Amino acid sequence: MMASRERSRRVDALILRHQRWGEADRLLTIFTREHGKLRIVAKGARKTTSRKAGHLEPFMRSTLQLAQGRDLWIVTQAETINAFLPIRDDLQLMGVASYVIELLDKFTYEDGINAPLYRLAVETLERLSTGDPVFVVLRYYEMRLLDILGYRPQLFQCIGCQEEIKAEDQYFSALVGGVICPRCGHKYEDVRKISMASLKYLRHFQRSTYKEALAATPGEGVMQEVERIMQWYLTYLLERAINSQVFLQQIRKDTAD
Repeated sequence: MMASRERSRRVDALILRHQRWGEADRLLTIFTREHGKLRIVAKGARKTTSRKAGHLEPFMRSTLQLAQGRDLWIVTQAETINAFLPIRDDLQLMGVASYVIELLDKFTYEDGINAPLYRLAVETLERLSTGDPVFVVLRYYEMRLLDILGYRPQLFQCIGCQEEIKAEDQYFSALVGGVICPRCGHKYEDVRKISMASLKYLRHFQRSTYKEALAATPGEGVMQEVERIMQWYLTYLLERAINSQVFLQQIRKDTAD
């Protein structure tokens, strides 16, 4: 909701998505450093002569000047800070960036200010643009996002008995949000096995700085298992599918063929 006394805003924003609005306008969903997630209107943005349209594409970072409308904020000026061009030139990176943006969109609500989450999303897109390993970038993003939003999984102690996890294969539960030891595994429904190798990498991403996380060099099998566990947990928390993940998997399949 808009504050009654506030007539204008200048925001640093990531464009999450847009849709048609009226005959020539666009309804944008953005995530801002200053105010969290907002829905705004870009009047005339679908016209070929629009000067604003080129600054309002998904996963662009732009500075926006907003004016208060009757129900929604209206874009009066827009200037690109970073278009993340290397991402736009690579179909697979576009799929990855769409995944980053979709998680940000689905885990947040309007007017929920969260500057650390905004900074994380911007840094993640910058890392993808500079060619950092996609596996590391995404797993680090997922772990930090979970930390910031209060969904940090327990990876060092068994959630059932509270004992420290030993160096052996374990179970993971999305329902209780963490690792369960082999002795407690039978007490829980809907648990999945997780190898100790994959658990070590999840721990690494959870407790490391990004620079330290870059040292991770898991094999293909471990990468696939870690991704499956994270997708399961994130989907459980969201209570709905992550659409961009399906798109990304199809791109990978087409690239491999």
